[in-house]
Amino acid sequence: MINVELLSPSGDMECVHTAVRYGADAIYIGGPLLQLRADNVSFSKEAVKEAVNAAHAANKKLYVTVNSYASNDELLYVPDYANFLEQAAVDAVIVADLGVLSLIKKHAPNIPIHISTQANCVNFETARMYYELGASRVILGREASIEEIAVIRAKTPSDLALECFVHGAMCMSYSGRCLISSFLTGRSGNRGECTQACRWEYYLMEQKRPNEFFEIIEDSGHTAILSSHDLNSSSFLDELYNAGISSFKIEGRMKSPYYIATVVNAYRMAIDKTASKEDIEKELLSISHRPYSSGFYFGELKKNTFNDGLYHSNGMFAGVALSDTSDGRLKVMQRNRFKAGDELEILSPGKIGIPFTVLEITDENGESIKSAPHPKQTVTINCPISAAKGDIIRLVKNRL
Repeated sequence: MINVELLSPSGDMECVHTAVRYGADAIYIGGPLLQLRADNVSFSKEAVKEAVNAAHAANKKLYVTVNSYASNDELLYVPDYANFLEQAAVDAVIVADLGVLSLIKKHAPNIPIHISTQANCVNFETARMYYELGASRVILGREASIEEIAVIRAKTPSDLALECFVHGAMCMSYSGRCLISSFLTGRSGNRGECTQACRWEYYLMEQKRPNEFFEIIEDSGHTAILSSHDLNSSSFLDELYNAGISSFKIEGRMKSPYYIATVVNAYRMAIDKTASKEDIEKELLSISHRPYSSGFYFGELKKNTFNDGLYHSNGMFAGVALSDTSDGRLKVMQRNRFKAGDELEILSPGKIGIPFTVLEITDENGESIKSAPHPKQTVTINCPISAAKGDIIRLVKNRL
C-alpha cells in the first residue's frame, strides 16, 4: 500500500501528539466554527495554530472539519474563518455544506477542499461534480461498497483523492444524517450535539392499546434494534486500497489518547504489515467498542457478530509513561485505577502490547502503596520491559 494515508482523529493537543507518535500520516480536528462534534473537542484558533505547528514539525498534515450544515447567520462568519484557516496553513478543510464550500473557495482559494462523508457521496457522477466545484478529495459515504468504490475510482479524475472510514462508530442513519436526537431531546446530531438516542432502550405501543408497552428484545435480554455495529476494516485494507482508496480514516474525535494510540498503532502495523492480522485484531479488542462488523463494504451489511448493543473491551487505559524505563522502574501518570498484582501492558509505537505484572507501586514521596486510585496521580512502578516516555500503559481486563 504505497503512499496510502493513515488519518487520525484528535479532540485535543494530547491526542494530536499521540496520533503523531503512533504513526498517523495526517490528523483531523474541529475548530471553533461549524465542526460536527461537541464543544469540548473543538480547538480554539490558537489551539488550531498549535496543532498545525505540531503536525508540520513532525512532517504530518493537519485538516480542519467545517462540516456542519450552516444556518443563514453562521454563513456570515465563514469568510473570516476561512481566511484564518488559510493563514494558519492548515492542509485542508473538510466540508459538507455547498454554501460553505462556495464561500471558502471564494475567500480562501488556496485551501484544499475535502468533501465530508456527511455529503453522502456514493457514486461517480457526484464525485465528479464535487471535483468540478474545486474539491481535491471526497470522503465517500459509508454505504459505498468496495465494488462501488472501484467504479467511482475508474470514472473520476485521477487527481481526485478518495478517502473512506476504516474504523470506529457507525450511525444508524444514512451517512450519519439523523433526526432522532433532535426529535427526542432538541439536540441535533447534524449540529454536533447527538445524544446517541439510537442506543437507548425502546418499547412498542399498539395504537388502540395505549397503555400496553412491549419491550423490543433482540436477543440475550438486550435491546439494540437501532444500535449499529462498530466498523473494523483492519483485515481487508488491501481490498480498499486496490479499489482506489488513498486515505484510511479512523473515527473518534471524542475519544481518549488511549483509543487514538491503540487504533492508530494497529492500523499502522496493518498497513506496514509488521504484525499478524490476529495480533492486530487482539489490539482492537482492547479498546471500548460495540461488536465489530465490516460495514457495507461487501454489499449488504454483514453482521459478523451478534450486536448486543453493549460496549466491550479487553483492556483499559491505565497510564502514560513519564520517563524511559530505568533500572527496572518506570514513572507513570495514572489515568485509571490499577493495583499491585494487576497485569499491565506497554504499548509502544509499532509494537503490540507487551505484558508484565506490576508488583511494586510507589507514590511521589517514594512511599509504597497498594494501588494508584487518584486521577492523573504520578507513581513509579516496576517495569521489566523497555518503555519510553509517551508510551501507553494498558490494564489487561481479559486475557485472550
